Amino acid sequence: MFDTAIAGSLPKPAWLAETEKLWPQWKSQGAELQQAKADATLLWIKAQEDAGLDVIGDGEQARQHFVHGFVEQVEGIDFEHKVTMGIRNNRYDAQVPQVVAPLRLKGRVHAFEAQLARAHTKKKLKFTLPGPMTIVDTVADRFYGDKVKMAMAFAELLNQEALALQADGVDIIQFDEPAFNVYMQDASDWGVAALEVAARGLTCTTAVHICYGYGIKANVDWKQTLGEEWRQYEQVFPALARSSIQQVSLECFHSHVPPELMQLLEGKDVMVGVIDVASDVIETPEQVADTIGLALQYVPKQHLIACTNCGLAPMSRAVAMAKLDALAKGAALARQRYGA
Repeated sequence: MFDTAIAGSLPKPAWLAETEKLWPQWKSQGAELQQAKADATLLWIKAQEDAGLDVIGDGEQARQHFVHGFVEQVEGIDFEHKVTMGIRNNRYDAQVPQVVAPLRLKGRVHAFEAQLARAHTKKKLKFTLPGPMTIVDTVADRFYGDKVKMAMAFAELLNQEALALQADGVDIIQFDEPAFNVYMQDASDWGVAALEVAARGLTCTTAVHICYGYGIKANVDWKQTLGEEWRQYEQVFPALARSSIQQVSLECFHSHVPPELMQLLEGKDVMVGVIDVASDVIETPEQVADTIGLALQYVPKQHLIACTNCGLAPMSRAVAMAKLDALAKGAALARQRYGA
């Protein structure tokens, strides 16, 4: 009851990459970089296990960014001539690669880190992939001329890698779709359908993560414009409830999301965000347990998973470690309070 998990990313150690940055530069290259990525992955697996988390991730240590870590291994994308593009409905500008030809995987994308993680934990292993709609919002299209067509092309590639990750022994495959909270009508019209293509044929647990973004200034500033109630989930949750996706990760603690919106996910496992990723203040176990208690008004206890609001990548390592500890201790306290 009340399994614990992170949304996906964790801070990169200073010897691997720049710290507290969303798009950090690597500190080495070649074989040395590969070893550093492996070392960082193992470090965070141990940290999650030491904290007492139930579901373990690789912390996305082998990827510079959660989207570009995947698309770097896709043919038909020009990384040499990046362009500046407003992403997440022009919330902030980013240097993005351009799609210039038909999309095709160069080969396996995440075999190295998935197999490494599987070999070093006996707990449930979750692996994250960017969702097709969010990828489309993070690259410039110079070929397809139709974002739905391009999203479906990316969905097919994601499906190839997801099936291979399942064969690697991954227990949960999560697709990250922050774009669902920005283009709500598109998400309902075709975003969930593209997600279904990405998850096609999977027999492991499938999940989608929908948040209000990392704790960077552009996202914090955007949240200030959303008013007293954040009702974006209201438009996409019904479509997800009808989908085959089994788990939905959402933002809760320190957000203005009306908690009753969780009722729209009836029948799904709900990964409730109980850890704020936009603040360095460490949650107390009591606060985590209180948030779980609030969610229990709308989510059956057997369907509730305690999670972080989003990734922890831009945070300091010390803060992230402390938040993992609070997550596990808070869930343990909730089991005492609300257990059968």
